[in-house]
Amino acid sequence: MREAVVSLADVSFRFPEDPDNTLTGLTFEIHPGERVAISGPSGCGKSTLLYLLNRLYPLNCDGIVEGDIRLFGKRAEEYRPGEINRLIATVFQDPDSQFCMTTVEEELAFTLENLRVPRSDMGRRIGDVLAKTGLAAFRHSIIQSLSGGQKQRVATACALVAEPEILLLDEPLAHLDPLTARNFVRWLDGLQKQTGLTVVVVEHRLDLWEEFFGREMTLGPGGRLLADKPAVPKPPTEFPGRLSRMTAKPSLSVTGLSVEIGGKQLLAPLSFEAAEGEVSVIAGPNGSGKSTLAKALCGIYKHNGTVRSTGTGYVPQSPEFLFLTNSVRDELAFSGLAAPETLDDLAGRLKLEPIREANPFSVSHGQKRRVAIGAMLADNRPVIIMDEPTSGQDAASLRELFSLIDERSREGVTFLVITHDMEFAAGVADSVLLIKDGRMTGKFRAEDVWEEPALLDAHHLLPPKGADRRAPAFA
Repeated sequence: MREAVVSLADVSFRFPEDPDNTLTGLTFEIHPGERVAISGPSGCGKSTLLYLLNRLYPLNCDGIVEGDIRLFGKRAEEYRPGEINRLIATVFQDPDSQFCMTTVEEELAFTLENLRVPRSDMGRRIGDVLAKTGLAAFRHSIIQSLSGGQKQRVATACALVAEPEILLLDEPLAHLDPLTARNFVRWLDGLQKQTGLTVVVVEHRLDLWEEFFGREMTLGPGGRLLADKPAVPKPPTEFPGRLSRMTAKPSLSVTGLSVEIGGKQLLAPLSFEAAEGEVSVIAGPNGSGKSTLAKALCGIYKHNGTVRSTGTGYVPQSPEFLFLTNSVRDELAFSGLAAPETLDDLAGRLKLEPIREANPFSVSHGQKRRVAIGAMLADNRPVIIMDEPTSGQDAASLRELFSLIDERSREGVTFLVITHDMEFAAGVADSVLLIKDGRMTGKFRAEDVWEEPALLDAHHLLPPKGADRRAPAFA
């Protein structure tokens, strides 16, 4: 076996303001061409480990590192700032955090300029990577006009244009529709076989990767390595059946809603109703207008048409946009509408108790999302819209989210949930609202959608493996 490209010997890491380690006593090697999955519960230090491997930490956080880290046989601290990025490229969990330029082409060119690639070679490399990532049509697009899934693909293209030897990916499928996610895995499989690239991925949804990984490293509390073994395909998270308690009384009524921004129509006029206690999943391809609809319903985007609601709360795809305080405790209590025992129950069930005094901006991506969910549930709104609430969540957190939605819906709360997780959708949904190309295809009974392969395929969805466990939605 060739010399390891990554070698850690008894490595621990903590942030200077924290008394406890985020990572503890890690010892392992990664060799050229390996495909490694890093798994473990939300908040256990998976992303922090990636940031040690690409030297983002400790250089950009004053973190304290103990032990020995070697990259390509050289001690990590011997690399000059930025030097390792020629060899190790990273796609972050939040793609917005790594964009600096306006358009896709400008972002790719900016990456190449930082690597001092000759201008005469830039056009070819940009064209090649856009073709490989299926983004050729978006070459001149404004990045901030793209959907979350499209941004994730742009971030991946920016990492690959550097032609690295190691690719680090932090939950790269989290914002991709099911068909795009499957195609991404297959595309990455072919690319890795062609180039011999070493691939290291932080991932909760290992079932989506099928047999891609050769090895799985599992982290536990305190960032300790619990297991390092050959990877085996994982089944999806299972959810118990739920019986709908929705009433005939509408909580949300939408008539002729459309959205136009900068002369471009993002949503064609659409109309639908959601009943008291109904759980409706909004699904469709990346860039189809799902988040645009959510923002219009909450009044973030100006719109034409009429929206009648008994009161709407919103959990955005980027949860930090919701935060207004300096602690998780204060975020949960911000509305002042929930009793202390309710806040304690939410903190416990959403696994927020250990970080209750932490700044909500400093916790992991999955924890940020649960803080935002908890804050909105504590707000006691009769209609709650959640944009990708399953992103970054481990299986236990997904099951708890399912239970919370189920319980609140039985109390009469109406939920609109944007998700690409079809197993979660099959477990929780009474109805499915399908959107494609800025137009609403229709609102369907959930069980009817899972039985229509052509409908699923047209909206970049895959049949959920757990659909047969769903209780009748309108019983």
